[in-house]
Order: sequence, then C-alpha cells, then structure tokens
Amino acid sequence: MAAAVQVKNARKRYRKKVALDGVDLTVEAGRTVGILGRNGAGKTTLVETIAGLRKPDAGTARVMGLDPIADRARVRMVLGVQLQKAIMHYDLTVIENLRLHRSFYPEGRDPDELLEKLGLAPSRDTRFGRLSGGQAQRLSVAAALVGRPRVVILDELTTGLDPEGRRGIWRVIESLREEGVTILLVSHAMDEVARLCDHVVVLDEGRVRAEGTPEELVSQAGATNLEQAFLSLVGATEGELDTLKGAA
Repeated sequence: MAAAVQVKNARKRYRKKVALDGVDLTVEAGRTVGILGRNGAGKTTLVETIAGLRKPDAGTARVMGLDPIADRARVRMVLGVQLQKAIMHYDLTVIENLRLHRSFYPEGRDPDELLEKLGLAPSRDTRFGRLSGGQAQRLSVAAALVGRPRVVILDELTTGLDPEGRRGIWRVIESLREEGVTILLVSHAMDEVARLCDHVVVLDEGRVRAEGTPEELVSQAGATNLEQAFLSLVGATEGELDTLKGAA
C-alpha cells in the first residue's frame, strides 16, 4: 500500500531542546495512526513538520509525495489540519467561517451538513468569538474536513468536549476511515486512540520509542490496556498521565 505520509530522519532543535531526533514515520493510505507522548516529546513538532508549519533542521517530510513547504499550495488541497488552538475570524458566525474555508477548495463537503454531523447546527449563527471552548474545537475540526482532504491531522481532537460531544466526533472520524481518509491523531486520551487508531506511534524525547497496533503495544509492554502500556513504555506515572489529560 502506498504511503500517504512519510517522514525520514526528521531532526529539529530549539536552542538546547531537541524536539525531533531522527524520526522516521510511514503512514499508509487509509490508515488511522495515533501519536502518543508526554508533553515535550515532539508530537506537535512532528505534525507541524508534516503540515509544513515547521521546517526541519534535517530530514524530509512528504504528504501524498509532496513536499509540504516547497509544494505548499498543492499540499493544502489534500491535507486538512486541526490544531489545539482554533484560529478563526472572531466577528464571523460559525456558518460564515465554515463557508469561507469551503471557498478555498474546488471540491468539498456541504458546510451545513458538516455542522449537523458535528453538533454545531444550533450554533450556526453564533459569532466565533462567543463560542465555548468545545464549540470552537468542533468548528476547527469542521474547517479541517470541509475541503474533503485525503489526509487529516487532528491534534487533541476532543479537548474540552463532554462525553456526548466526544462520541459524536468519534463517529465522524469513523466515517472518514470508511471513506479511506488517512488520519494522524495526536491525543492523550487512550480510550480515543484505542477506539479509532489501527496503528500507534509512541514518541519520547524526540524519538520513536515504540510503534504497532494498540494490541501489539499492550502485549509488548506486558500490560492489560493501552494506558498501562503507554505508562510502561515511556516510564511515566499515572499522576503524570492525569496531568497531561488535564492540560490537553
């Protein structure tokens, strides 16, 4: 199966801090890959490098065979990105923001239908600046999907959402999987990763510490679930994981 995303020997340093230390990553088309790690492990730097928002000091990143920096305009047509902090026009309404994003693409999803699926239809005429954190998060996800991308990066997908909101977004992601969309999911929510991802990469201190299916990682760590496997693989404590979940 062809690679939708490929990273080779990616290295990135911020002064004395090494964010990526020779990371290799191959994501086959149609796969959903979870990226796990402590804060500072290199997760955000990795996905920002794939999205072309960071230039690596060394190594390469490709999305559908395209360089995300040199081929930026073409990559934008095939890649959707949802980052932790939603950035939208504060004075535009939810539907106006989403229609604006839809206008950037020759083809895409129906904005009204997407708002309905993400539970934002009741807020369609609310200005972005008046949305709650969870509503803003869902609009950010909608903006990442409205161009019907072939690859999607989702960073802390369900931060700030209640259980019903989380399950609603999970159903949307599962429908994307059925369509063959390639998904990179950064998350501290182990139940989310275990449910949605068919492959998991664990980053620690800028390196790939382990990777495999959720079941393989559990077996490798001699654990009973993915959360315990993650704690064992990176040497973290349950208290530290609770802190990560709270900060996400």
